[in-house]
Amino acid sequence: MDERRTVKVSKYLSKHLRHQPERIGLVLDEGGWVEIDTLIAAAAAHGFRFTREELDHVVAANDKKRFAIEGTRIRASQGHSIEVDLGLPPATPPPYLYHGTVARNLDAIRSAGLRPMNRHDVHLSADRETATRVGARRGRPVVLSVDADAMHRDGHVFHVSANGVWLTKAVPPEYLRFPESR
Repeated sequence: MDERRTVKVSKYLSKHLRHQPERIGLVLDEGGWVEIDTLIAAAAAHGFRFTREELDHVVAANDKKRFAIEGTRIRASQGHSIEVDLGLPPATPPPYLYHGTVARNLDAIRSAGLRPMNRHDVHLSADRETATRVGARRGRPVVLSVDADAMHRDGHVFHVSANGVWLTKAVPPEYLRFPESR
């Protein structure tokens, strides 16, 4: 499977497993799962055909592990804008987590902190390199440090998804460390 096809199938899966399953007639269960055969049939009925082999390749090849397969079912690992319960237990975060963004967002973040926007949770990375890659999707990246240890001590709840993304409802500005201006 070539890279362009892999990306195309991955984006299609993200759209319909994270944001708009109803557009192709899918009904996800409360955990965000759907039968793989149902997904493939719904996609084909709406003009986008892919095989089980292509699906397996996309799931295995995705460096961010965006999707999980359990038996005959598939779901997105996180990032939903629709209501799902991923069933992730609370987790103790490392002392610091990181968030990649771009400079144009910094004033709003300084004022209101990190908010989930159109998702259910704020996404944080365990290392600066990953946060840098995330921020670079929108332009020149700026990496913020999150004092996750202090947040946790103060009662904020964290979860970690199967692909290592740390999730929390919000990060108030007092827990953020901004890089020095150049």
